[in-house]
Amino acid sequence: MRRPNILLTGTPGVGKTTLGKELAGRVGATYVNVGDLAKEGELYEGFDEEYECPILDEDRVIDELEDKMNEGGVIVDYHGCDFFPERWFHIVFVLRTENSFLYDRLESRGYKGKKLQDNIQCEIFQTIYEEAMSSYKEEIVHQLPSNTPEDLERNLDQIIQWIEQWMKDNN
Repeated sequence: MRRPNILLTGTPGVGKTTLGKELAGRVGATYVNVGDLAKEGELYEGFDEEYECPILDEDRVIDELEDKMNEGGVIVDYHGCDFFPERWFHIVFVLRTENSFLYDRLESRGYKGKKLQDNIQCEIFQTIYEEAMSSYKEEIVHQLPSNTPEDLERNLDQIIQWIEQWMKDNN
């Protein structure tokens, strides 16, 4: 039975990991957090001193995920989306969070200075949404609010309904 691949993307702190893990558990999908995958496999090509974080080796990430993505039923969680092959995903969800919530979430993670401000600006200017719209067919890109626990439950319900319909239509 074929199962869809889903991309959860958005600015750091919008709730991708919370949604992705819960969704995978409810539907029996494989959950992949690209940041964790990169850390485990040391899939880096350097270190960004300004943002104090490693630089992802996108080609190695793609190589690492290719077979798994071809099997289907994978939920990928990452704050960028333009380097993944378009053919991998059946739907893309861009999570969006109001700046007051996002600021508090990022600050609690230890973000400060330029890193904090740049991520807030990224959300204000819809950078990830625009990246998704230019990287994938418009009809598969959807924005979801991610501010409250109620938003999380609504998003889970909506995505599960979409998965169920996709499976009916494609099997």
